[in-house]
Amino acid sequence: MKKFFLLAGLVFLSTIVYSQKLSRIQYIQQYKDIAVRQMRMYNIPASIILAQGCLESGNGNSSLAVKANNHFGIKCHTSWKGKTYRHDDDKRRECFRKYNSAVESYEDHSIFLSTGKRYASLFDLKITDYKAWAHGLKAAGYATNPKYAQLLIDIIETYKLYEYDVPKTFNTTRKELKAKKRYEKMQKKALKKNGVVPPPPAVDGEDQPLQECRLYKYSKKRKIYLKDGKYYVYALKGDTYKSLAKEYKQFTKTVLKSNNLKSAERIAEGAKVFICNKFE
Repeated sequence: MKKFFLLAGLVFLSTIVYSQKLSRIQYIQQYKDIAVRQMRMYNIPASIILAQGCLESGNGNSSLAVKANNHFGIKCHTSWKGKTYRHDDDKRRECFRKYNSAVESYEDHSIFLSTGKRYASLFDLKITDYKAWAHGLKAAGYATNPKYAQLLIDIIETYKLYEYDVPKTFNTTRKELKAKKRYEKMQKKALKKNGVVPPPPAVDGEDQPLQECRLYKYSKKRKIYLKDGKYYVYALKGDTYKSLAKEYKQFTKTVLKSNNLKSAERIAEGAKVFICNKFE
């Protein structure tokens, strides 16, 4: 009888784990804002960032993504001084970079490409030329799969990720560089204090955090933004729709409705989550 209950329990747990897996569409929805933000800061097409994230992390479900928050399959290399994670890839137990959050992984991916000499020629390409970027990444040796470029292109075209590539070059301004430096300092302090990375700073053309909002009286844990008549926040590690509803004294169904959801789904760290409609 004990064996029966143990087996039933394992089946139940495996069902829960399986149901929590992200679909490709869910992954794109949860990380698109971060990808666009990275594009604006580093001149890397958001479509390429999202497609690589989908492909390299198995839509956020791979063991590397789940256990090491590594969404881009970036290995340690000699320059890496951070945490590491051993994972079988081309060879057994290869060294991969481990991050405290998915947001860190996206940021490091941008830095990895923008500072790597072998990827330098990519930044001469148009930000809307995702096909050239895909072939350029393969030619530079980002992945060993001979079909890597076409796999990225297929994802981009199937899910219309090219729509996130705004048709102009985002040259980093002094204002954005200063904002980035402030964020890096804030990031180090936040990591040291509680292990949570705050969302990157807003840049020109993005929503700015509200200075005053009635929701602040319930929680000052994070900044609140306003878009299309709805208040929203950026999810922190461990957030759920239920916990966010409780934090801001809302019904869970209200938060779900604000995000066009019928049932609760997993929230990725750094994802934009709408809380409720603007107060009249």
